[in-house]
Amino acid sequence: MITGPVWSQKLREEIGKAVIGQDAVVERLLVALLANGHVLLEGMPGLAKTLLVKSLGTALGVQFERIQFTPDLLPSDVVGTMIFQPKTGEFTAHRGPIFANLVLADEINRAPAKVQSALLEAMQERQVTIGGQTHVLPPPFFVMATQNPIEQEGTYPLPEAQTDRFLFKLIVSYPSAEEESSMMQRWGQVTKQPSLSAASSGQELLALRAEVDRIHLSPAVQGYILALVRGTRALAEKEGAAKRYLNFGASPRASLALYQAGRALAWLRGQDYLSPALVQELAPDVLRHRIGLTYEAEAEEVTADKIVSQVVERTPVPNVT
Repeated sequence: MITGPVWSQKLREEIGKAVIGQDAVVERLLVALLANGHVLLEGMPGLAKTLLVKSLGTALGVQFERIQFTPDLLPSDVVGTMIFQPKTGEFTAHRGPIFANLVLADEINRAPAKVQSALLEAMQERQVTIGGQTHVLPPPFFVMATQNPIEQEGTYPLPEAQTDRFLFKLIVSYPSAEEESSMMQRWGQVTKQPSLSAASSGQELLALRAEVDRIHLSPAVQGYILALVRGTRALAEKEGAAKRYLNFGASPRASLALYQAGRALAWLRGQDYLSPALVQELAPDVLRHRIGLTYEAEAEEVTADKIVSQVVERTPVPNVT
């Protein structure tokens, strides 16, 4: 059976033909694939978020579909609709672009809530309902969404019920000067475009999840995960505190996300157990979109990442040998 570092390296090499840098983001995307989770990518325009997800789909060798979210998009444009067939006099289900292995919801916050909600059943149950009939989505199935943090007009913030269904919220940052220089040298010619090939497959990914499940997780680390998640709830429950920065803490999905993603990251790095250090590393990506900041926190420019960092610092780390 292939090892985590080998599988990661061959996918990274293929994605690297089109995307320069963003190594940490690429690793988190691979972790999400292994943990069967969805990802929300947030970053400024022009940071290759769309290209990154598309390249991942090609390197993984799965069916990829892109949905450009706009204010006039309809739920039927995502999941599909019933179409009347004149020859038979019957209605048949026309499947939408959601019926793919890897679905890119591009600029997801540009569509209204009724369109965003069309993804809820697909993300949670891996199925959609069209005309009263349930259709199972093809495994593996992932939703990777992008959004722009600076645009306000013509956008619709994602409801908490939907953001909670994303395993990670990843912040895509600007490339370094060396990486940006490499981009100009590699893609300076208009006729020169990347050509990627499949380095893995959906069936291989499904098989590798059994290897991830073999990663050992001690009761002490499991308790540490619970302490971190419940620590965010404790901050939100401080009644009458002079400064209350959270309206609500992380849900049980956060505990499951740290549990599953932690083992996936350990396997990906060639380790056979989950350490507290890996849990701390994943905590911001798992928790930043699952806690609600108060008005006081936003007024004082206290970010979700700062709150998560404080919770990590205050939570005792177990001694795992």
